[in-house]
Parts: sequence; structure tokens; C-alpha cells
Amino acid sequence: MPTRPDTVHATATRRAMWRLLPLLGLAYFMSYVDRTNIALAKTRLEADIGVGAAAYGLGAGIFFVSYALLEVPSNMVLYRVGARTWIARIAVSWGLVSAAMMFVQGEVSFYVLRFVLGAAEAGLYPALMFTVTLWFAQRHRVPVVGLVYTAPALATILGAPAGGGLMGLDGAAGLKGWQWMFLVEGLITVVVGLVVWRVLPSRPEDARWLTPEQAAALTEQAAADAHPSPHRLRGNLRQAFARPVVLALAATYFVNQLVSSAVGFNLPSIVEDLGVSGSMNIGLVTGSMGVGILAGVLFFPWLRGRIGQDTALIVGCALAGTAVLGGFLAVDAAGARFALLFGANFFLMGTLPLFWSVAMSRMSGLMAAVGLAFINTVGLLGGFVGPLVFGLVEDRSDTTDGPFVLVVIAGLLGTLLAGVLKWIVDREDPAPLAAVPATAD
Repeated sequence: MPTRPDTVHATATRRAMWRLLPLLGLAYFMSYVDRTNIALAKTRLEADIGVGAAAYGLGAGIFFVSYALLEVPSNMVLYRVGARTWIARIAVSWGLVSAAMMFVQGEVSFYVLRFVLGAAEAGLYPALMFTVTLWFAQRHRVPVVGLVYTAPALATILGAPAGGGLMGLDGAAGLKGWQWMFLVEGLITVVVGLVVWRVLPSRPEDARWLTPEQAAALTEQAAADAHPSPHRLRGNLRQAFARPVVLALAATYFVNQLVSSAVGFNLPSIVEDLGVSGSMNIGLVTGSMGVGILAGVLFFPWLRGRIGQDTALIVGCALAGTAVLGGFLAVDAAGARFALLFGANFFLMGTLPLFWSVAMSRMSGLMAAVGLAFINTVGLLGGFVGPLVFGLVEDRSDTTDGPFVLVVIAGLLGTLLAGVLKWIVDREDPAPLAAVPATAD
């Protein structure tokens, strides 16, 4: 029979899931919409203001450069001021910049605003992951992160058709359709940021909907297996950045993001190349690919709960995702290619809850804030390289098949790196390290 502490913790965990995950998911949903909505505008940006494929690829990717540069500093501020203040600040600032994308006049302004958008959003995702470490025990983090990852899946399913619908307002009030899309979606994000400021508690002790006993149970279980963590970065750089497992995680995530961003930021144009026409239809078909993401982020946490073996599943996802992308090049039928894109999303995104569970289990306290940000920083650089290289190759080959060859090669490298990650994790002490509480508002 469960003991009273177990019952209290189980009740508190359920309450935290119901109260926190919709809010965290909403912030992540809008971040994914605002960073990827330019994919819907790709062909119109070229026609209206002359942003070609190579320039588009650079602009799509340059978002990740500023994001990456400010990722670690952002999470260090998060550690000091708390989740509520910092996540709300991030959401409001990136929403305003996203709305300002309506004023793009050419390549230079496109680059500048995408760079500023990355700077405004920097730190959001590791802030969400760090918040998970403060509220949930390690055994709950894979399903919790899987539920957080339903946000980008739903952003693809719902955001692409919604963006396509806003693009259909072309000419209303003298604005282009893509201007309406940036304006409306950016302002919605500002509202989300204000809601986060009003509602999100930074840590269990701040939650009015928890009893003191429940808050203490969450904090205790979240930090149950934590090793002592320094409160200063100076003198602890190796622990934060240079441990073999951290480097392996960062390298693996770099390739994952390179591949998924190269495909994701060009997905509407790929869909158009496969014979779909009309902004709304392209949005609907692109959005349907999010079903693959949703299936993956729900299925693999469930599978991991049945068989364990996080890193073995990560290797399997990398191998299967690469095989599916290779299959895209091997067939010509549009229906088969749509199915393979669905499968690529299933494996490329489905692996991420497992990946971040491995990362969070080996970090605590300030090292979790900084280490998670560092891993995400390296991944963001992959998000810069992927669209850039895809656009450069597409410009020279006039087809998406050429860039897909490089995507498959990158996938093979990612499979190798996932194998190295598994080997390193298997050699380390298997005892998980949870997170310790950070300073709150």
C-alpha cells in the first residue's frame, strides 16, 4: 500500500501537471509558431520583396545564432530571478519583435529582425526544461517532457492552417497576407506572456493551489537524488560544459536540430513542390505533418516506460529517421513522400523527450540551468546551419532532392553520435541526478 508521503506526492504531481503544463505548453506553442511562420511566407517574401532561397535560408537560420549567443546568460538570469519573471519577459519581447516582422522591406531588414527575434526568445526552452527539474521527480520527467513537446506538434497541426488563413487576408487594410500573419501571431504571444506573469508560480512553495505539505513533497522528490551543485560558475566550467556526457549530448542535439530545421523550415515549399497549391491548402497539408510529431512525443515516452533504455531508443530513432529521409529520395510518388515526411517527424521529434530526460538526470542546480542552456545552444547552431545549407544547395540545384542528400548524410552522422552518447552514458554512474531549487521571484 502506498505510504502517506507517496500519496501526497502523487496528488501534488497531478495538480502540478494540470496547472503548469498547459501554461508552459502555451508559451512553447507560440514560440514555435513565431519562429517557423516564415516558412509559410517563404514564397511570398520572394515574390513581394525579393528574398530568394539562399537569403531565406540565412534569415531562417540567423535566428538561431543570436538565440545561441544569449542562451547561457539568459538561463543564469533565470536561475537568479525565477521562472515567472523570466519566461514572461521572454514571451512579451519576442512577441513584439515577431509582430515587427510585418515591416520587413528586403534582405537586410529580414536578417536584422530574425536576429533580434532570436535574441528576444533566447533561453525559453532551457527555462522550460529547468522548470520541469524544479517541480517533477526524475521518474516523471520523460512523460512530462513528452507532454511539453505536444506544443510544437500542435503548433504545426494548428499553427500552419491558421497562418495559411491569415495569409489569405492579403490586401485587407492595405497589408500583405504575410504581414497580417506576423502581426496577429506576435500580438497573441504578448498576451501569453502577460498570462504567464499573472499565473505561473516559479517554484512549488509559491503555488497557492498546493498545500505546504504538497509543495514540500514536490521539492523533496525533485531534489531527492541530486548531488551538491555549486552556486557559482567560476571554477566549475568543466562541470558545466566539458563533461563527456554533456559534450556528447550537445553534439547529438546539434545534428538532430540541423536535420529537423532543414526539413521543417522548408516543409511548406516541399509540400508545394509535391503539387499542393493555395496558401490554405499548403498550410493544412503542412500542419498534418504535425500529427507525426504528436505521435512520436507521446509514443516514445510510453515505450520508454515499458522497456526503459533511453539511450538505446535514441539510437533507434536516429537510425530510423535517417532511413526514412533516405526513402524520400528513393521514391517519386507524392503520396509516398508525404508518408515519409510524416515518419521523419515521428522519429526526429519523438526522440527529444528521451534526450532531455538523459540530460536532466545528470545535472542539478546552477549546473542544470547552465548545462541545459549550453546543450540547447549547440543544438541551435545546428538549427542555423540546416536551413542555410539547404537554401544554398537548393539555389544551385533548383530542386529539394539535392539538399535532402546532405540531410541524409547528416542523419548518418547523428546516428553515430547517438551511439557514442549511449556508450558514454553506459559507462557513467547510472544513478540519476535531479535538480535543486533555484531562487524564485
